Amino acid sequence: MKEIVVLSGKGGTGKTSISASLAILAQQEAIIADCDVDAANLHILLEANFDESKIFYSGELAEIDQELCTKCGLCSEVCQFDAIPFHNGEYKVKMLSCEGCAYCEKVCPSEAINMHKRKSGELYISEIKSNTKMVHAKLDIGADNSGKLVAEVKNRAKEIAKKENKKYVIVDGSPGIGCPVVSSLSGANYVVLVTEPTVSGLHDLERLHAVIKRFRTRSSCIINKYDINEDMSQKIERFLESEDITLLSKVPYDVNFAKAMSEAKTVVEYEIPIKQTIIDTWEKIKSEIN
Repeated sequence: MKEIVVLSGKGGTGKTSISASLAILAQQEAIIADCDVDAANLHILLEANFDESKIFYSGELAEIDQELCTKCGLCSEVCQFDAIPFHNGEYKVKMLSCEGCAYCEKVCPSEAINMHKRKSGELYISEIKSNTKMVHAKLDIGADNSGKLVAEVKNRAKEIAKKENKKYVIVDGSPGIGCPVVSSLSGANYVVLVTEPTVSGLHDLERLHAVIKRFRTRSSCIINKYDINEDMSQKIERFLESEDITLLSKVPYDVNFAKAMSEAKTVVEYEIPIKQTIIDTWEKIKSEIN
């Protein structure tokens, strides 16, 4: 079983659209994992049915027992995150501000504060329209530890892939270079970078590649909408060549890309010219990884 991670240095390059197209082409050969837990939307394109769900806990949250609280205010004084204001005659914890450090619990003279596991999101296992399964998740508003949730999504996807003897796990990672991206890269066999021919597209591609090199993972690249700025596309190609990154394909701009998204479909579900480009890209990825 090989793990393929699709990444982009910035949002808006077409990463998720490409990931969804690869999922459709892979059909039952792959388990799909959406690791963009901060802004998950792959489930829309793949028509996930949210068949199974599990609450994800990470970190802790302080809770004050008002019957035991003496209103001394010590907890509010020591909280460095201003998470325990005095309101309507009571000290109450603001969930979005609490960092779970437990300092308030330690200093409370009446032992009125207890730490509880914090719900950070939900994890789902869905049947999707390509007749396989997808593992995906949603991070709660204001919750942290998205890297841990990404790891949970990936681990569950790999478990299912091994159990069902699948050839691939296709991972739609988060944009950028932060903790969720690092978690997405961990254990990957192959990385597909999706970029666009803009100054920020090249700059963020360079930053992302600097992270990938630390993992010593083979990487390749798709230049999406390459023909909107061919001079910049050539600069990207020169960078790829200098870093020994395989150029998988150059996908031309096509208004059907946006049309497909508006209809919650992938471009490979339409008989349009760029469909063959994506098909050829998938075949090249399989050849490279195998």
